[in-house]
Amino acid sequence: MTDTPARLLSLLSLLQTPREWPGSELAQRLGVSARTIRRDIDRLRELGYPVEATLGVDGGYRLVAGAAMPPLLLDDEEAVAIAVGLRAGAGHAIDGIEEASVRALAKLEQVLPSRLRHRVGALQSATTALTRGDGASVDPRTLTTMAAAVAGPERLRFAYRAADGAESRRLVEPYRLVSTGSRWYLVAYDLEREDWRTFRVDRVREPFATGARFAARPLPMDAEEFVRRGLRGGETYAVEAAFAAGAEQLPPWLRAVALPGGGPETVVRFESGDAPEWLAARLALVGVPFAVREPAALRAAAGALAARLSLAGGAAG
Repeated sequence: MTDTPARLLSLLSLLQTPREWPGSELAQRLGVSARTIRRDIDRLRELGYPVEATLGVDGGYRLVAGAAMPPLLLDDEEAVAIAVGLRAGAGHAIDGIEEASVRALAKLEQVLPSRLRHRVGALQSATTALTRGDGASVDPRTLTTMAAAVAGPERLRFAYRAADGAESRRLVEPYRLVSTGSRWYLVAYDLEREDWRTFRVDRVREPFATGARFAARPLPMDAEEFVRRGLRGGETYAVEAAFAAGAEQLPPWLRAVALPGGGPETVVRFESGDAPEWLAARLALVGVPFAVREPAALRAAAGALAARLSLAGGAAG
């Protein structure tokens, strides 16, 4: 094998197998000398791949964890498995991973060969996921189309069904995708209405990027805050709750708003635009005993939820 780039890719593919490779075996596999293998290992290190060498009769080379994430080489089966997993994580809002899933899926599907995209789609259509029932699932292809348009940036067309059932066609400049943990929203500038709008992604159909680039407009506020105000008609409220557990036992979205201090109790404080009934249920789903300190409306919603669950448990028992 005299083609250096092709040989480096083949060498990298072997090293990404979780084992240690003797230099002689690598040389035999690639049909080159041990000296060439040593030079190629140095080239991979220069490219950022942390290849570790061990000395001795049983020594060899292996890829180890480094300070940064270098590009990975995936075979067909691995690429399909990762794409299906990312679609599952992106299509159902899961705290902490849904936005990263969309970004990674958009990158992967951009370079996925058509034969593998077909396999991913076939496997996805033949499976289903059992969700919590507290939010609408969305087609991951819709999310990746929107994510790519946001990254472009590229104008986006789609059909939209409003809350009252009215159908319309929209042409927008997409700004950001936002997940609330139960639903996905697209923040975009609506060109026909000449104003910023929030769209529920599960109500979007047939999205496609037009190919028309645009200069991103400045949003008057943070995208998450824009969605939050839209959900509450612009109203937000301060939340404070105490959980009977250390911060490490809480999900990422609560750890991020935990007040300093250790011990057996963790106090969280944040602003919310969610309906108190929904937020009370979401806090209960954490699975850790908690007490709501503020606001009164959330305390009432949590109390009402506790009473209903207690009644349901008593009736079942």
